[in-house]
Amino acid sequence: MVLPLPTICVLGSLNIDLVYYTPHHPQPGETLTSTHSDVSPGGKGANQAVACAKLSRSRTLEDASTKVVMYGAVGADAHGSTLLDSLQSYGVDVSEVARRQGHAGYSTTGNAVVMVDERTGQNRIIIAPGANASMRPETVTNIAGLRPSLLVMQLEIPLDTVLQALSAAKSAGIPVLLNPAPAIQLPEEAYNGLSHLILNETEVALLLEVDEAELEDLNMVEKTASKILAKGVQNLVITLGARGAYYMSKNGQKGFVPALKVDVVDTTAAGDTFIGMYSVLAVEASSRNLEFDICAAVTKSTSASAKTVSRKGAQVSIPWKDELSL
Repeated sequence: MVLPLPTICVLGSLNIDLVYYTPHHPQPGETLTSTHSDVSPGGKGANQAVACAKLSRSRTLEDASTKVVMYGAVGADAHGSTLLDSLQSYGVDVSEVARRQGHAGYSTTGNAVVMVDERTGQNRIIIAPGANASMRPETVTNIAGLRPSLLVMQLEIPLDTVLQALSAAKSAGIPVLLNPAPAIQLPEEAYNGLSHLILNETEVALLLEVDEAELEDLNMVEKTASKILAKGVQNLVITLGARGAYYMSKNGQKGFVPALKVDVVDTTAAGDTFIGMYSVLAVEASSRNLEFDICAAVTKSTSASAKTVSRKGAQVSIPWKDELSL
């Protein structure tokens, strides 16, 4: 008998990325001419769904270890169709993606302007939510009914919707991975019982009201991680950009994994790749009744992210499982 695949449900944003590659990021009042530009599928939610899908199967789509379901909204426009087609091409189930039509202010698909500094590969992003803003708490009432093995969320949809889904998942005993990006202050109850929390140093600084410069010191990172874990988080990862990532778990595991040295072309979707690889490994462990090894997960997720930053683009830059030596 063939057992059903474990399911990762990603609740979040779907955007079309308008990407501009520039010699440097513009200064106030400065007008730049981009060396080239691109229009591509993106959004943190969609990117993480694609990362989960690509990193759980080879390019043939025939050997998937995990089913991935995207939960969100797009407009009834060409951009919406592009996003849905892209997700499906990577093996993502889009049956829970709504198409908004006739909703005032929501019938346009979300979009993001991404400026990539060609010298460093670093990006700056401005988002217009569009249909993503239509994801209200009442639109996620059935999310627990999907019974996913893991619910993955970010903060590019309304916060009250994320909190509603988080509460429903906790009540149903569904593990949640939260990536609080872009950073918004969270109520204390959001942390209690959270299975996985993955955030970067900028988000840590905002959420805990600490000076980001202090996080240059790994001892301070460890102290900060301890404070977050004390809020009730079971597994915590703080990504530290080009330095690597620090992890700490309720079962006593903690440590630092340095980033791999690669030629950075574009950092877009690097964090989403990290979360995708981590999510797949967490679900694979639970489906086999194995203890989750957070050190191994962070190490492999760091490796996957290194592959992503060596390429241009968002979803297209995320590697397939058979492109990695794990």
